[in-house]
Amino acid sequence: MMKGNAIMDKITFDHLSRAAYVYVRQSTSDQVANNHESQKRQYNLARRARDLGWSEVVIIDDDLGRSGGGSSRPGFERLLGAICEGRVGAVLALEASRFARNGRDWHTLLEFCGHVNCLIIDEDGVYDPHLINDRILLGMKGAMSEFELSTIRQRLFWPYMKKQREVSYFFEFQPDTLRSIVPA
Repeated sequence: MMKGNAIMDKITFDHLSRAAYVYVRQSTSDQVANNHESQKRQYNLARRARDLGWSEVVIIDDDLGRSGGGSSRPGFERLLGAICEGRVGAVLALEASRFARNGRDWHTLLEFCGHVNCLIIDEDGVYDPHLINDRILLGMKGAMSEFELSTIRQRLFWPYMKKQREVSYFFEFQPDTLRSIVPA
């Protein structure tokens, strides 16, 4: 985690003159209903933004209960719109990976932030998409998030596929056997 002057070297008056946007998201309605600690930690990012010097903080929580890999995320779209309009000096999330779970959305966010000089802040640090080392680190965070989601899907889907193979082996007949069972 970055400390003291290293953080403040990245945060400029230009960033502070625009709003900080806090993006709050939980993937399922079950998480929204039962995981209040995560919500609390995400909403507390507004305090972190104020501690870093922002006077205007906007919280976007329209995507609570929506998966980051899903197609309809009005909060994320609203965030991208505000970034493109130049109203955002920094976007905050618990983990940078919370912004997007697919490469297209992730890289769109990075490109837009880079074009309008918008910082990305998570619990680990402050990232400036203009700086090559930060850009590489953000790219790795996005790739790891996408990999993690693919791994989870694969682990969930594998038992289903295994069962399907077992069932298909059970019902596999030779053509002659099938003719003897089903009259022509």
